[in-house]
Amino acid sequence: MGAPHSPLLYRLAVKLIGLIHVQDPAAFSVYREQVTATVERYNGKVVGRGRLTTMLWNELDCPPFEFLVELAFPSAQDAQQWADSPEYTALLSVRSQAMRLTLFGVE
Repeated sequence: MGAPHSPLLYRLAVKLIGLIHVQDPAAFSVYREQVTATVERYNGKVVGRGRLTTMLWNELDCPPFEFLVELAFPSAQDAQQWADSPEYTALLSVRSQAMRLTLFGVE
């Protein structure tokens, strides 16, 4: 029998996956310092961050990226409210300077 599942994971039913190509490391650092608080304000959680180590296949010709982030929200509506929020949209100028981002949701 497996380990018990966290009730929090059941509530966070929608995940957003971000593929990140850093353009400006200093701006990227500023963005990372501020973005987590905006996610948490809209009931989200940063589940993980990582650096690309190996690309096994790229049949879809995804643009290059070095990092990924995984966010989780209770619903697609919560994720959209976060993305449209004044707190997050205030970070868009620094995000545009810091990186190129592909962000998509999965359930």
